[in-house]
Amino acid sequence: MTTVLNAPVFADVPVPEFKPGPAGTHITIRGLTKYFAGWPLYENFDLDIPKHKIVSVFGPNGCGKSTLINMIAGLVPIDSGEILFDGKSLKDTKIGYVFQNYREAMFPWMRTIDNIAYPLKFEGKSKAEVDRRVAELVASFDVKFDLNRYPYELSGGQQQTASIMRALAPNPEVLFLDEPFSALDFEMTLFIREKLQEVFMQTGTTMMLVSHDLEEAVYLADQVLLLTKRPTKVAEILPYDDPRPRTVATLSEASFIAAKKRSLEVFQREVRR
Repeated sequence: MTTVLNAPVFADVPVPEFKPGPAGTHITIRGLTKYFAGWPLYENFDLDIPKHKIVSVFGPNGCGKSTLINMIAGLVPIDSGEILFDGKSLKDTKIGYVFQNYREAMFPWMRTIDNIAYPLKFEGKSKAEVDRRVAELVASFDVKFDLNRYPYELSGGQQQTASIMRALAPNPEVLFLDEPFSALDFEMTLFIREKLQEVFMQTGTTMMLVSHDLEEAVYLADQVLLLTKRPTKVAEILPYDDPRPRTVATLSEASFIAAKKRSLEVFQREVRR
């Protein structure tokens, strides 16, 4: 028997070169692959998410909208591929995440104010730093409810407001929002939409928003990421650059109507395929 020492492993398999995104890219996704039950959801999926923009993710049911942001945020493992944030790995990037189900996202044994402060304490911030940042968020969101109450003592809208405040507390580089308005009444939805816009205008935090409401997706976005059915690809990336703050008047602007119409056309085309 002949033993070959120091033989290269997979020597004939080329390693694809990582191609960075264009200038201004914040999140670079290359070769993202994810299978469920042996069937591809994403396969060799590439995407560039711009810095200091809000990107809304929209597409047919089952195309993996939430799964996409969950993989980028590290909540769902990927089978293969690479995801970088400004050239850094996820572990070197500060992110925030707002879950759809706020009732399960908040720690029920902690007062609401302690929930909001939790990521700051986890980072090892001093009490003075924690108190100062929480006070900033309370002022920014114009909080009128009692933060010393437990989450289950608050309304759904109040709990989701606190969830967003908690996600923003450590000043994340990227904020992920998974259908954050789906369980809220219309009044609270309008309130939180406006607060998110205000935060974005103040901080320029890169945001990725998953929505099942097309009007909402377009209204908040700088780009609408329209996806195909599985195996999921990018159907179209639609820019929408109406000035902020966007208001009720925005909904009747020709540019908004055109962006919503185009998004609907792409969506219907993909659903019919």
